Amino acid sequence: MNFLAKPYLIIIGVLTGIAASVLSAMMFLIMTDVVLRYVFNSPITGSYEIIQYMMAVLVSFAVVYCGYKRSHVSVDIVFDLLPPRPRSIVAFLGSLIVLILFILIAWQNVLYVKETYDQRLTSTILYIPTFPFVAAVAVGFVAFCLVMFVEFFNSLRGVVKK
Repeated sequence: MNFLAKPYLIIIGVLTGIAASVLSAMMFLIMTDVVLRYVFNSPITGSYEIIQYMMAVLVSFAVVYCGYKRSHVSVDIVFDLLPPRPRSIVAFLGSLIVLILFILIAWQNVLYVKETYDQRLTSTILYIPTFPFVAAVAVGFVAFCLVMFVEFFNSLRGVVKK
């Protein structure tokens, strides 16, 4: 993976930067909406809808960084009690299951991107196209699959070495 290390890290960095920017924009939008709602009695039309789409993009991009840092949720109570060989086998099987699951999720998201584009679906309040948001979520899941693919091979290496 040495020749892929730099592009891999660039992808993770770009998606993490976008996630941080989206989070900042969400916070600003929420703060502005609250101020306009309670001070001027004039909320931002469709702000909840925009925040929902932003949240979907934020989560799908941020999960890539969590996967890369291996900071996802895990239950280590039993795992830590296992000897090294069974522990590496359990880690391998876990990464395989997660990889398969997210490949299916990413695949379905890519199909949904095509569907939203072909049908020209729009949001219900602002009538903005949903395609860009759905495509961004699909990009996040595909990138997460890349991260889990690397994790899978690292865990496979752990099984083969021991």
